[in-house]
Amino acid sequence: MLKEIKGKRILITGGTGFLGRALTRELLKHNPQSIRIYSRDEFKHYRMNQDFGFPYNKGPLRHFIGDVRDYDRLNKAMKGCDIVVHAAALKRIDMIEYNVDEAIKTNVQGSMNVMRACIENNVKKGIFISTDKACSPINTYGASKFIAERIFVEGNYSRGKSETRLSCVRYGNVVNSTGSVIPFFLEKIMKGETLSVTDDKMTRFLITEEQAVNLILKAIVHGEGGEIFVPKLPSAKIVDLAKALCNLNNVPFKHQVTGIRPGEKLHEMMINEAESKRAQEFGDGFVITSEVEKYTGIKNKFWNKGKRMENDSYNSKDALISGEELEKYLKKLDLNNKK
Repeated sequence: MLKEIKGKRILITGGTGFLGRALTRELLKHNPQSIRIYSRDEFKHYRMNQDFGFPYNKGPLRHFIGDVRDYDRLNKAMKGCDIVVHAAALKRIDMIEYNVDEAIKTNVQGSMNVMRACIENNVKKGIFISTDKACSPINTYGASKFIAERIFVEGNYSRGKSETRLSCVRYGNVVNSTGSVIPFFLEKIMKGETLSVTDDKMTRFLITEEQAVNLILKAIVHGEGGEIFVPKLPSAKIVDLAKALCNLNNVPFKHQVTGIRPGEKLHEMMINEAESKRAQEFGDGFVITSEVEKYTGIKNKFWNKGKRMENDSYNSKDALISGEELEKYLKKLDLNNKK
């Protein structure tokens, strides 16, 4: 049981989503005083309350209907909180390319609201959930999350007398999460349809629900503020992933190449060349410290405590596993349970 969680009041924005629910399940094991689930979807609140089996707002879960765009509501919901995990975001790349202004309102202005409310309420730890798309972004989603990272990381150095510490975690799509490629492929396989692959060379990082949750816990426990936590992950070609899923379901592999969609990268990057100079390697991951520190004279506790990155970047094309390893990886997952 983590002492950093026990007895604490925790708020999760976007708490009714796939990650929010997974994080809630893990946090409950550490006996927090309460977990405030902040989300704008009342039906998801209802379903989550039913699934977790607590009397409405009488157990450790507290359900707050609200949008991160609404500062007053967010500020009220955060009163007395010790820890905030900011997971709320618009995430669909294709939809966001057509709705840029909405992405800015939620992903940028919403993140600004969360950061301000954390500082206003003297929250001890604020953790922002970022994405590999924020590293050298080429689409609106990545650009908006990049700015949100800056809001959290650099906000840590302009918090005044507040004791709040603001950190980020950065990773790719969680395997089997809502809207990710594995459920998409499995649905096609069950229907006997040909699988669509944008490019045979395309690669993506793979992270499990457990790894994503553990990374957030690591940031809560070890975050000093101003850093980005990045996990070491395997990656795979999307075409190999499709083939492995067909093999595991004993169906012939059929696919068509549809071409890269607007805003899509061929390979994903977790750490770019500029960041690699500030990245320290610690066992199963990296910590990227802030550029702002050279202006403030403040040195993060992680600086020069780990191993310096050997490569100029951390890219999905450089961490590939074989088709056989991929099948073994997928066999360990409960692909039929989307929780």
